[in-house]
Amino acid sequence: MSDKVARLADVARTAQVSVATVSRYLNNQLQLPDDTATRIRQAIAQHGYQPNPHARSLSLGRSETLGLVVPDIANPYFARLAAAVEREAARQGYGLTLCASLNTQEREREYLARLSRTAVDGIIFVSNHADDGSLRDPINSSNRRIVILDEDIAGVRGSKVFSDNEQGGYLAGRHMIEMGHRQIAFFGGPEAMRSTQARLAGVRRAIEESGEPAELRDIYFGSYSPEHGRACAERFLSSGLGATALLVTSDEIMIGALEIFRREGVRVPDQLSLIGFDDIAPFVLFDPPLTSIRQPVEAMGRRAVDLLIRGLKGEDVDGVVEHLPVELVLRQSVARPPREAITRKTKRP
Repeated sequence: MSDKVARLADVARTAQVSVATVSRYLNNQLQLPDDTATRIRQAIAQHGYQPNPHARSLSLGRSETLGLVVPDIANPYFARLAAAVEREAARQGYGLTLCASLNTQEREREYLARLSRTAVDGIIFVSNHADDGSLRDPINSSNRRIVILDEDIAGVRGSKVFSDNEQGGYLAGRHMIEMGHRQIAFFGGPEAMRSTQARLAGVRRAIEESGEPAELRDIYFGSYSPEHGRACAERFLSSGLGATALLVTSDEIMIGALEIFRREGVRVPDQLSLIGFDDIAPFVLFDPPLTSIRQPVEAMGRRAVDLLIRGLKGEDVDGVVEHLPVELVLRQSVARPPREAITRKTKRP
C-alpha cells in the first residue's frame, strides 16, 4: 500500500467514514451533512493529507487545463490576448498550456496534434495568416473541443470569437469622411484574411453611406508586420495619388509606416491624417497621439474561455460565432485635409 493511500485510509478512519466517501467528497462528487464534511476536513488537516491533483484529474476524466495556440508571444497584441485568456482560465479554476506557433502552419498543425494527445480539456486556437485548407481538417477532426479566436479559419466548425472588424473599418472611414477627407488610403494585412477583407469592407460601406464623392486609393496588402508597414509607406509616398487620410490596420504595420513617414518628414496630421487599428501599442504617448480603433482584447479572451468551458460542461455552444464591438479612440492624428501635398523631405536617387 502506498504512503498516499495509507494516509487517505487514516483520514477515513479518523473521520469515521469509508475511503470511498473521502475520495468522492474531495472530487466534489458527493454532498455530505455539515458535521460529516467537517470531520473529513479536520482529519485531512490532522494527517497532513494532500490530494493528488493528477489522480483526481484522471478520476474525473478531465485535466482542468486548457491549451492556447498563438502566433507569437513577442507581438504585444498576442501577448495581451494570451494574458487575457490566462486570467479568465485561472478565474474559472483552469490552468493553461501556452504554445507559440511562430505563425507557421507546420507548427500550428504540430501543436494541434500534440495538445490533442496530451491532458488538456480543450484548445483555444489563434492564427494570423490565411489558411490554405491544411488547418481546417485537423481542427475539425480533433478529439478536443476547440474555440477559434481573433482570426477566422474557413470551413472550421465550432465556436468562434472575433472583434467586429467590419465595424472598425466603418468607424474609421466615417470619421475620416466627416473630417472632410475624400481620398483615403488603406494599409492592410494579407489580402486573403477575413480580418483584412472585413476592415476594407467597412471603409467602403462608410464611403457608400456618406453620399460624398470619397474614394479608396493606395490599397496595399501584406503581412501584419513593421516590414510591411515600411514597404507600404514607401509605395504610398512614391505613388503621388494624393490620399490625405490613411487607415493602418494593425499596430505592427503602423510602427513600420511611422518610421518611414518620420524619416521623410511627413507631418501628421498637417499633411496626412492617420488612424490605427488594435490600440495596444502606446500610441497615446506619440507626438501627436494617434487616433485608433481599439479591439476588445480582454473581452475576447474572456469570451473564448467562457465558450470553451461551457462547451466542456455540455452546453450547446457549437456554431456560436461572436463579433465583439470595437471602439474608435479619438486623439490628435486626424485633422481637416491639408492644403499642401505630401512631399519627401529629401530627394532620393
